[in-house]
Amino acid sequence: MATATCISAPPASTANGKLNGADVFVECLIRQGTDIIFAYPGGCSMPIHQALTFRSDDIRTILPRHEQGGAFAAQGVSRTTDKVGVCMGTSGPGATNLVTAIADAKMDSIPLVAISAQVPTHLIGSDAFQETPMVEICRAITKHHYLITKTEDIPRIVKEAFYIARTGRPGPVLIDIPKDVQMKFIEDIKINGQPYEVDYDPAMNLPGYHPEVRRVHPNQIRAILKAIRGSKKPIFYAGGGIIQANATEEFTKFARKTGIPVATTVMGIGCFPGDDDQSLHMLGMHGTVYSNYAINEADLLLAFGVRFDDRVTGKLSEFAKHGKIVHVDIDPSEIHKNKIADIPVVANVKEVLQGLNAMIADEDIPQIDAWWTQIDAWKKQYPLKVKDSGDFIIPQYAISEMWNQTIDRDPLITVGVGQHQMWAAQFYKFRNPRRWLSSSGLGTMGFGLPAAMGVQAAHPDRLVINIDGDGCMLMNVQELATLYCEKLPVKTLLLNNQHLGMVMQWEDRFHGKNRAHTYLGPIDHPEAVGTGAGPHYEETYPNFVQIARGFGVGAAQVRSKKEFPEALKAMLEYDGPYLLDVLCPYQEHVLPMIPGGKTVKDILVE
Repeated sequence: MATATCISAPPASTANGKLNGADVFVECLIRQGTDIIFAYPGGCSMPIHQALTFRSDDIRTILPRHEQGGAFAAQGVSRTTDKVGVCMGTSGPGATNLVTAIADAKMDSIPLVAISAQVPTHLIGSDAFQETPMVEICRAITKHHYLITKTEDIPRIVKEAFYIARTGRPGPVLIDIPKDVQMKFIEDIKINGQPYEVDYDPAMNLPGYHPEVRRVHPNQIRAILKAIRGSKKPIFYAGGGIIQANATEEFTKFARKTGIPVATTVMGIGCFPGDDDQSLHMLGMHGTVYSNYAINEADLLLAFGVRFDDRVTGKLSEFAKHGKIVHVDIDPSEIHKNKIADIPVVANVKEVLQGLNAMIADEDIPQIDAWWTQIDAWKKQYPLKVKDSGDFIIPQYAISEMWNQTIDRDPLITVGVGQHQMWAAQFYKFRNPRRWLSSSGLGTMGFGLPAAMGVQAAHPDRLVINIDGDGCMLMNVQELATLYCEKLPVKTLLLNNQHLGMVMQWEDRFHGKNRAHTYLGPIDHPEAVGTGAGPHYEETYPNFVQIARGFGVGAAQVRSKKEFPEALKAMLEYDGPYLLDVLCPYQEHVLPMIPGGKTVKDILVE
């Protein structure tokens, strides 16, 4: 984890030579390791923005074109590094525009410090211009929240906010800072009649916060190994907690030592190589048939860093009911929350895996040849495959071809939410952690582009790709401007089917194909009511190539499968941000699919 940076030199001050609260605030961010902040200015946040200009050598301020985009970009930093992502908006609408991304970070356990400027303290509660009660709004969607009322509290609160965000189960922390707190000069502050001197490393005051996780007991390790030794059909159910704990190396070592098949959640993608024969890939609603069958038949479920989400379990009472459950999680509130664990372990999963690797003996390796014979038969019967589509570009093919062209470059890939997200999870076989960024718990459309923006800022020399859908792309399309102006060469593979594809799929499956506002083109087109002939129009709507070029971003459209490989290559080789608009048939469905609330017995495969 990142730690506070020791800086001996005094912070730079504003142009008038006097240090104010905003200067102190920026210095505190820098000392916590912040080197990028995504911030959109406004009346109440102007003092901090002014202070940021004097520290540009230490902290890069990136101007997103929407506060939500900035907050998702901050997630792009924290999801791919050991740093806490930082974003800021002004009071009122600027602050409320951060809310969705804050809730997203809470659901996915992402460390984030979100800063909202506030009206001056004497106006709070008066319904002043651009006043919103951000602490109240964010109370249920943050790990903690602060309203700073005294300038001298800034160093302690900033230190605490970063500590809370990154320790224990990570999550977002809100700092709401009024304008007068930012503007007050340090030389004007008196404490007990004495001049105030800034202490940049004050003692924290967190009497109710105890993130120190209990140590795993050797007897718990022995209990897990005993359960493995006695199992005939074990399976790993591996989640994002493994990645958050930086435990993928330990997990991969233990999985390979035991030979136990590995199924991952959406958040767990990358914790074990996706192109390894031992991988059963993703499980759950749109997981592989063989991973879901295996979970259903397993006699031992090794659930590491997971929360038994409904998109994994389906009908909870029927999920993994045949086997013993080992549940390891850092958060005690997750234990027994959805499924009762036979062996519950509240601990850091990295420490648990280190203990397992240290204590496992040859006699602990389970004899599971017959189990693998069954799993291999399921794999052969129900493979993930790309069907023949003639010269049409189906998303499964597009993503598979992108995997072929890019996997050896170890790219960092973001996605929006919907069909393209699930196809990417299925067909891009990630080999390493923190390469896959998905709004998983909240499922936020518009996540992909701004998240990629943050990833590229944090990793300027890496290949960063946003796989998006046309519906998601429009949610934060304005961030193309940020890519161009900030020289962030993100590549966007836009899988364009002119529909809200996942909702349309549910319409087709469960609502008699009745179109209810899922076509994204003009309402006088027959597709708006589901009576179109199938092919796309010559002029698709909107014209994403024109939009991208209007922002200064390279762009092209491709409709032909035989032309796609070269079009993709051109995108990857382009010197700068680029959008490839890929026209896809809108009749495609993401399969397999377990309908919501159903069981593996109800899985749809065609």
